[in-house]
Amino acid sequence: MIDHIVLLQLKPTHDPVALADVMRGLEGLVDDIDGFTAFRHGPNRDYEGRSPHHAYGFVGQFHDALALAVYAQDPRHRALAERLMALCDDLMVADLDSA
Repeated sequence: MIDHIVLLQLKPTHDPVALADVMRGLEGLVDDIDGFTAFRHGPNRDYEGRSPHHAYGFVGQFHDALALAVYAQDPRHRALAERLMALCDDLMVADLDSA
């Protein structure tokens, strides 16, 4: 199982409606891409004070690294990722292998 974790450093001028639309689009890919099994997103509460610049994030869950690679190359994902990057100054990605 791979947890694909993405933390977003949103531009101060980002459009929250556009962000919500991208999140809906990514969520809509679950079960539509083989091996993409779950998607969660929300604001980063940063209770430990270690990621104050990353205000929002999401986690996609994949059966394995191959499923994540298929997702990464999917044209629908790539279009959504391009829209997401336009809303961000930066982002951080971690892929945890919990197999």
